[in-house]
Amino acid sequence: MSLHDVPTAPAPERRGIRRGVFLLPSLFTMANLFCGWACVVYAMRGEFHTAAPFIGIAVVLDMLDGRIARMTGSSSAFGVEFDSLADLISFGMAPAALTFQWGLWPLGRLGWAVGFLYLAAAAVRLARFNIQRVADKRYFVGMPSPSAAGIPAATIFFLPDGVTERAPAMLALVMLVIPALLMVSTIRYRSMKTLNLSSPVSSKVLVVVAAALALFASSPDVVLVVLAYGYLVSPIVEWLITRATRKPASASEPPADAPAPAASPDPPPPGL
Repeated sequence: MSLHDVPTAPAPERRGIRRGVFLLPSLFTMANLFCGWACVVYAMRGEFHTAAPFIGIAVVLDMLDGRIARMTGSSSAFGVEFDSLADLISFGMAPAALTFQWGLWPLGRLGWAVGFLYLAAAAVRLARFNIQRVADKRYFVGMPSPSAAGIPAATIFFLPDGVTERAPAMLALVMLVIPALLMVSTIRYRSMKTLNLSSPVSSKVLVVVAAALALFASSPDVVLVVLAYGYLVSPIVEWLITRATRKPASASEPPADAPAPAASPDPPPPGL
């Protein structure tokens, strides 16, 4: 047997690199989970201005772990399940606990019941997302849980003082109930995962991005509120734009459901 026939073990460096590639997305998911826990801890301490941004950081980490897994080809069943469990904490438990401590507690039992409703809706949304087959990947069926969590997070970051009276607490209730219902609805929301970041863009786009960054640096709380609520109503805006830009049917063309014209009778044969 020649030396070329002897099987060689894979190099330990390559095994280590491959193991690290699979570990990299999970590290982002673990950081996502940590942000959810940190939000709950700071919310319990009443430090709402510190707690709310952790949900925003978790949203960014959740976007990165999936993109990195796809780029490196390191997607796995374990990663999918780990990501869903982390999302349930960061985008289910953390927003519910944050909103309860911020403005739901004056409602008593109704307040913690609404918080549980939001948590249950997030769990149902994540479970449904894991098993459903989506034909059009440009859209999500129902509001994504990170975007739903952005509604209370952006609002509380904009108004961090908290609510102590029952009447304003009803606004906190609405702020949590509406995203909860949208998560389990069948309304289609545009997916940002289909954006092609490698495609060439105009220089004007870079100017717009620079202006957005400058605006975010000057007033991050206002920008986050606009982005959160803008995405909330984006299906309605998209529907209105589609109706406004749809070309009306021509007056000379009969409607699609109009009955066909009756055929004219055959002329009588000559000689009759």
